Formats: sequence, C-alpha cells, structure tokens
Amino acid sequence: MKITFLNGPYRQAAYSRCSRSPSVTKSGTIYYPFWLAYAAGVMARQTEHEVSLVDAVARKLDQAALVEFFRANPPDLVFCDTSTPSIYEDLATAGAIKEAFAATKVILVGTHATALPEEVLRSPQRIDAVLRGEYDYTAVELAEAVAGNGDWEAVAGLSFRRGDQMIHTRQRELIADLDRLPFVTQVYQEYLQVEDYFFSAAQYPMVMTVTSRGCPHRCGWCLYPQVMHRGKYRTRSSANVAEEFAYIAAEMPSVREVGIEDDLFTGDRRRLRDICQRLIQQGNRLNFWCDTRVDLDLETMQLLKAAGCRLLIAGFESASQEILETIGKGTQVEQAFEFVHNAQKARLLVHGCFVLGNPGETAASMQQTLDFAKKLNPDTAQFFPMMVYPGTEMYGWAKTHQYLRTENYAEWLTEDGLHNSVIDLPGLPGAEVVRFCDYARREFYLRKGYILKKLAQSLVNVHEARRNVKAFKRFARFLVKSA
Repeated sequence: MKITFLNGPYRQAAYSRCSRSPSVTKSGTIYYPFWLAYAAGVMARQTEHEVSLVDAVARKLDQAALVEFFRANPPDLVFCDTSTPSIYEDLATAGAIKEAFAATKVILVGTHATALPEEVLRSPQRIDAVLRGEYDYTAVELAEAVAGNGDWEAVAGLSFRRGDQMIHTRQRELIADLDRLPFVTQVYQEYLQVEDYFFSAAQYPMVMTVTSRGCPHRCGWCLYPQVMHRGKYRTRSSANVAEEFAYIAAEMPSVREVGIEDDLFTGDRRRLRDICQRLIQQGNRLNFWCDTRVDLDLETMQLLKAAGCRLLIAGFESASQEILETIGKGTQVEQAFEFVHNAQKARLLVHGCFVLGNPGETAASMQQTLDFAKKLNPDTAQFFPMMVYPGTEMYGWAKTHQYLRTENYAEWLTEDGLHNSVIDLPGLPGAEVVRFCDYARREFYLRKGYILKKLAQSLVNVHEARRNVKAFKRFARFLVKSA
C-alpha cells in the first residue's frame, strides 16, 4: 500500500503547523513537519508499505499542484496534518485529494482534528477518519487494518463515521518509551531537504528535533501539552538524545544548529545535565537552541553553553505578576531580570516571548510589558496576541466568558496569515491588541541602541552576521508596514 504523510498547503505561504502558535511568521520561519515525520518514520520501519512524507508548504505546492504531484502514483492512504487556523484549507486539500482519487482514504491528524473530531468528520469533504492525540502507532494499526480489511473499531485513538453514527474507539495510551521512536532527523534525511527550512533566530541550515513530550507545568494556553500529550511529561533518555546529535554531526554535515522543540527542554534538570555532559564528552560540534523558563540557574546555563547551546527561548509573557498568576505561568516578574543577566554571563543569547491580551489585560499593562521587554533587552523578541485553541483551558475560558468574538477559524489569522486576536476583553478589543503588538515590535526593534548592538554582534561573528542579515531581509517589510 502507498501511504503519504502530508503537510498540506496554506495560501502558498510559509505556514508552520508544528509551531506552538501556528501562523505565517514575519521573519519567514518555516518549521519542519516533525510530528508527521516521526509517524512516517515509525510506519516505514514497522511495515512493508511504501511510505512518503510530502511537505507541500516547503515545496510551494498549492492544492492543484499537489493533486498533479500525486497523479502519477496516487496514494492509497493519506494522513493530513491540521491546525485551527488552517483547518478550512486542510479540509479543502483533503477534499481535493478525494475528488481526484476516489479510492484514496484521507485521515486527519493533529491538534484541531484531535480537539474537534466530530466537527471535522461532519465536514462536507467526508473525511474517512481522525486519529486523536499522538498518532505514531495509531497510523500503523489503521494502515494494517485498511490493508487487511480489518476492524477499525479495534484501533485505539480513532474516530470515524459509520453512516450517521460517530464511532470513537478507546483512548490510546501515550507512548511511554520515547526511545522507541526513530531519530526524526534521520527521517528528514530520507524525505526532506534541510535547505527548505528556516528559523530566524538560528544559524542556517538547521534541523529540529524533540526530546520530550508534554510539560510538567500547566500554562492555560499551551496547545500541544494539553491537546496532544494530555498533560503527561515524558522524556527520551539522555543517551538517546546524545546519539541523535552524533548522527546529525556525522550524517548531515551542512547542518549548523539543532532546534530542540520540546515545550520545556529544561524540565528535568538531572537529565538536562546528563545530556550536556554527554555532548561535551563526545565533542559535540553543533550549536543548539531550546525552550526554558526564567527560573533556570547560572550554573546550568554555563553547562548548556559548554555543551553547544547558543540560544535560550524564554516565555516572559507579561510584566504583570497578577496576569502571570492568572494564566498559571508559575514564575515571578523579578526572575526575568536575573535570568537575562545570567544568560549574558554564560554568553547565551535570549529570545523573549511576550503575550498581550491576557485575562485581566489593559492598555496600561500592555505598555508595562513593552517597557519590561525593553529593559530586559533580549537578543530578539516576539510580541503576539493571546491565541486560544480548541481543547485548551484558555479556549474554554474565552467561550465561557463570551469573549470569543468568532468561531470562524479562518479569523485566527489575518489575510496575510499573521497572528490575529479573536478575543474581545472588557475595554480591550482584539483589534487593539493586534495593533499594539505591531507597535511594540516596532518600538523594540527600531531603537538606536538595539540596532547598534546588532551591528556590533554582526561585526564580531560572521555566523551571527549572516543570520541577522537573512532575518532582517524577511522581517524589515513588516516593521515598515506597521509603522
């Protein structure tokens, strides 16, 4: 059987479904489809089926071009990723495939399909099924059932229609041993071109991997820990992670940096230290970046630096302690300044994330957060509106309080595919939040001191210079446009 894992098109733009907040970014970032890649790798290694991984976004294929791409060798089974902002386009792509190839079964996976399987299955496109949650092994079992004309109801984690009846099979157990999974970077080698992917804060070319699933913390808006991983934190062994770094270094010589796309790489400090020590011992040549929290200590930062870490991504979110407590962040505002100071001592760059339009937000608190960002002065900063997705606690909060302006998922993004706000808070409409995000971005990046800092950085480090120039070319037009 011919099986395709598909990252479908979105407005012929660089759209990243795997991002924690899917959108077309101003910096031109394009994520690897790593969840699809993991599942494709499992399928290829556990079955005799002919497996492919097609990234229509990276290949710049629209729906018509995608159908033509498949025409010479139509797949029997397609697993198509979804996200809330792209769901209408995801469904349209699925429908186009089914219309062109009547015998092909199209299965939707990913966050939106998991959160709202019945809504997806009731769509006019007549999707064959939804795989709920982690689908690496669900896909294998369904493929075997399709190939052998088996009973779909025996496949855990599956939703499908039988006539007018909705069938939801038992919940699949989460993967306990993540070391069972193939190295996702090996799957990229087999199916993708690393040059197609870009992360504005990283050195190019780069790859992305995942060393854990879930998160030990409970932030109310976080998408993947709630929807896909059901709040359970699981990790790969430190030996397995170090082995993947060794694989990348040996087999992917052009790669300069590794993105560790865990929701929280630093969640288990003992494992973190062991990974770093193993990377040091094996003479790791690769830089890497990771997500962390602002409670990370200087000693651990220094160990990360020695192991090859170049960049820490931290969610500062807000300058208001009350807001941090309301959204369940579990950090203190004053910790942010010590974090940035320690990162500078450890010679690590910091990418700061700031969220506006939180519960309890006001125009004054947004300005307070912008002033906070300027004082922290991270290497790069991201200002975006609070995004709420079906299946998350924050989405439930917005619906319960009738703050959700629309349930038209296309409005989660602007016409350009950029982050939008669908929450109208009392006295603070979503449109004002989006305008302030644009203003904050301009105020942060167009400061004379910041520009001089980036020029100095570029003069002393040729690799940072290349990154800065590449990112600026993509980002500058949005600074001008928002002016």
